[in-house]
Amino acid sequence: MQELIQGRRNAGFVGRRRELDAFRDNFGLPPEDERHRFVFHVHGHAGVGKTWLMRRLEQTSRQEYGALTARVDETASSVPEAMASISEQFARQGRELSAFDRRLATYRQRRHEAESAPAEGERQGPSTGSMAAARAGLAGLGMVPGVGALAGAVDPVPLAEGTDRLRAALGSRFRDHKDVQLVLDPVETLTPLLVRELSEAAAAVPWLVLLFDTYERLGPLLDPWLRTLLTSERLGTLPANTVLVLAGQTRLDPGCWGDLADVVAELPLEPFTDAEARQLLSAKGITDEPVVREVLRLSGRLPVLVSTLAENPGTDGDLDDPSATAVDRFLKWERDPVRRSAALAGALPRRLNEDVFRAAVDDDGAGLFGWLRSLPFIGDRGGAARYHDVVRAPMLRLQRTTSPQRWSAAHTRLAETFAGWREAAAGGLDPRDGWRLDAWSGPRLEEWYHLLCARPSATLPGALRDGIAACDAGPAVARRWATTLAEAGEDADAETVRVWGWHLVEALADERRRGIEAMGLLLARAGLDAAGRVAAHVVRGWHRRSVEEFEGALEDFHWAIELDPGNVRAHFGRAVVHRATGEFTAAMDALDRVDALEPGSTWVQRERGETCRRAGRYEEALARLDPVIEADPADHVALGSRGQTKMALGRIQEALADLGRAIELNGDYTWALVRRARVRSTLGDTAGALDDLDRAEALEPGVPGTLGERGDVHRFAGHYEEAIAVYDRALALDPGYAWALGSRAMANEALGRRAEALADLERAVALNPGYAWAVAQRERLLSSGDSPEGGRNDGPV
Repeated sequence: MQELIQGRRNAGFVGRRRELDAFRDNFGLPPEDERHRFVFHVHGHAGVGKTWLMRRLEQTSRQEYGALTARVDETASSVPEAMASISEQFARQGRELSAFDRRLATYRQRRHEAESAPAEGERQGPSTGSMAAARAGLAGLGMVPGVGALAGAVDPVPLAEGTDRLRAALGSRFRDHKDVQLVLDPVETLTPLLVRELSEAAAAVPWLVLLFDTYERLGPLLDPWLRTLLTSERLGTLPANTVLVLAGQTRLDPGCWGDLADVVAELPLEPFTDAEARQLLSAKGITDEPVVREVLRLSGRLPVLVSTLAENPGTDGDLDDPSATAVDRFLKWERDPVRRSAALAGALPRRLNEDVFRAAVDDDGAGLFGWLRSLPFIGDRGGAARYHDVVRAPMLRLQRTTSPQRWSAAHTRLAETFAGWREAAAGGLDPRDGWRLDAWSGPRLEEWYHLLCARPSATLPGALRDGIAACDAGPAVARRWATTLAEAGEDADAETVRVWGWHLVEALADERRRGIEAMGLLLARAGLDAAGRVAAHVVRGWHRRSVEEFEGALEDFHWAIELDPGNVRAHFGRAVVHRATGEFTAAMDALDRVDALEPGSTWVQRERGETCRRAGRYEEALARLDPVIEADPADHVALGSRGQTKMALGRIQEALADLGRAIELNGDYTWALVRRARVRSTLGDTAGALDDLDRAEALEPGVPGTLGERGDVHRFAGHYEEAIAVYDRALALDPGYAWALGSRAMANEALGRRAEALADLERAVALNPGYAWAVAQRERLLSSGDSPEGGRNDGPV
């Protein structure tokens, strides 16, 4: 039904024939033809009809050329969210991206766990993978946001070292480097899965068309990712029958797209020509010359305004009245006062569905949502109806200036409505957890928007205070909070709110810095009370810990404890920072304080055990982990941790039992599956080890570490050629995987390929000079070359 209705609406589409023809002609050129373009860039200022044209291009792609399509707009606040939107839209067209969807669900869960209770660790020197990531980011692929043109002046080694320490910290939480890598860099992990399934989809249809609207906002997020997909196989091989369409107000960033002019077709949009505007009016039956001239004058031939006025023809003789406002003209010929009032009230919320609309309008207009959706200046973005900016802005201004009291009352009513929805979604959640749930944070942001519009000065302190928890929930949520302040300040014409909003947006620009600078602004200028200052110091302390600013983190936790000696998060933060820096005694002292504040808490004992394990005090780690498992025999994470500790002590059968029990409790526990595979391989159970790895790969395909373990199973079974083939696959996924290089060297040595073995070991050591096992094997080969083939690779996995 939607497609038929859209088709009828598009039947009246006029103008933009040149752009449509260029797009259609491209489908007639095979990808191998030099004239074929893989990217179309639609650009022009607001109201010029970009989204209108995008819808037509999408419909043309589907109906005329059998394409699978997906359209992404600014509601996607990160690359993973953009990928998720593509997957959801393909599923609605009958093409599910199942493996990607499963891994995406894992990412969302693991990120929530990491942000809720992160753990710490350390490493000696940067690994190959983190060095490659740092260099790639500095080369402009977006892995180190904010570096930009200064890339050549930045040393990648400190960035890589910080990445390694963070990787170790998360490793203590998840026990599996695959989950660590997923949280550290979801784009690198999720994109190959998406691209692989796009390729499978592309084999079944003539074309894939991916459209990205409001690209002036999406560009800073997606530019590095899209460039990598177009120019490199690092994240996978994009199918050749893919066409991208980008639409935004500004030209593409020349630093990213300047050398891709031969694959990009520029489609600049200008206001309608006089002839095009007259054609649209004529199609609507508007031919009276005075009316036509007035429409052209009022609209400036801007397509959205021409269409708006064309939908409401009239000849009342006052078209040249210079005192008429823009809003009067938008609804000039709508005589029904209830409809006029509903259209104005509908502009108050930032986004509309029928429930929001009913809360915005009087009872008489509650049934007019269907009519409102039919108006030309109402569009769809992210599943919600939105007014076009050039229409909404004057409608808001008119209501705010005409009756400030009615304006305040209407926004207060909307704020109360959103507050009710938020409370219904809360279900007893702690506010910190609520910010991480869309069902809670969405209504909360709209509640703040309307309160700030209703009473800017009175509301601002509370909105700033609540932003501490928003920043604690992660950079995506924090940016939406800051943007809400900026938009409320603009729409309410409240300068202080607007300035705060834009300063916070700027402070949150670098995602890897999270909320550090934003908390600094609040601590310095927001006039926080003591509780607010404690919260801001704690949040900034944890964010500083995440970027390895350990001294600053300890300082924040110190001030939080000075103000609130009983703050558990601050004491726990001190513990994880001390553990990260190898100060295990200080870490234990901080955990003692946590234990005094929350006596008997199981999670504190688990942290004690984990601290002992990473300090190499394995017997003490067992003594602390055993009671945790006795208290909760179903704690699969504690069982996995104890299994790892027993492996380090050589108690292989007991390790096997703990890992087996952990897997029984959670069949999707891939970390335990991979570790049990290693134990089974050590015991000579090659078939059992491979079964475990098959299960792990089915759950999380394409993970280099799992492939590395598979290679070792084959190697210890004497299947050296098979082992080398698997190591090759792991290194293709991660060229910086030094552990796989060391293991491949041992397989090459077993086959008598001493030169190849030495080359692999040299490369592994060059990439990670602290890789002691590889150094020892290299020295053994160089000194004699006749010793037995090296044992199990004890380097990092």
